[in-house]
Amino acid sequence: MADHLARFVRQSLQAGQSRDAIARALSDAGWSGAEIRDALDGWGDSAAGLPPVPRPRATVSARDAVIYGLLFVSLVILSWHIVQLGFGVIESLLPYLDDSMPPVGRMRWAIAALLAFLPVFVLLDRRVARASGGDPGQRRSLVRRWFASAALLISALVLLGDLVATLYAALTGDMTLRFALKALLVAVMGGLVLAYYRGDLDG
Repeated sequence: MADHLARFVRQSLQAGQSRDAIARALSDAGWSGAEIRDALDGWGDSAAGLPPVPRPRATVSARDAVIYGLLFVSLVILSWHIVQLGFGVIESLLPYLDDSMPPVGRMRWAIAALLAFLPVFVLLDRRVARASGGDPGQRRSLVRRWFASAALLISALVLLGDLVATLYAALTGDMTLRFALKALLVAVMGGLVLAYYRGDLDG
């Protein structure tokens, strides 16, 4: 149906109909306002004698799914293990009396994950930056926007959960310097992910 709608709008514009007249006809036929706006926005104004000019649309490709998917997974793993490594450092500097053992094993695993995934993330990030700089159309990738939306949603939920945990600790009297530093680390990582992906929803 989207193809039929786009074809109708194109033929109507080519016939010299105004956008208001097209919108009224589509509205009378039962199309929603959002669908009508999207269909009309898909075509730009053209010079006399030229057919309606299509505007750029979002694209989907298997290649984008691989690149942006691996970039997304790499960032998630990096964020998680940076937090785990930070937790280990905080627990080592501010130990509790009932700590059974130092978090050495967890810290080693986090370092191993960072050494493996950091180069992957850096290489993919540079590749995406170069591709977007040379071809602005790369920013219209629908796959890129979906992964950006997922990252923003996860980051927002993590920040909200961190806020809830902090408020609960404050209300119950369990707020300690160790807990506050851990909560701050989680908030910083969530904010960095938000900042990294925020611009990918534009374009």
